[in-house]
Amino acid sequence: MSKKRINEQGSLSDRLNADIVSQLKSKKSQLKQKEEQDKERERKRKIEERKKKEANKSFEELLEESEMDWKKFK
Repeated sequence: MSKKRINEQGSLSDRLNADIVSQLKSKKSQLKQKEEQDKERERKRKIEERKKKEANKSFEELLEESEMDWKKFK
């Protein structure tokens, strides 16, 4: 389509019913909110998973991860 023909037809929002435009905007905001909730749920799940993993570590794993030089204390 040429620019002249597009200008004659008007923009998409001009051609669509105002009710449809408001419904689309509402749906967009709902989808965005759902996506944010999903991200927050996933973040919380990862934190909980990390806590469980930390709680289930053996004494050997905790010693290996420690930054202290335990040989100095022997």
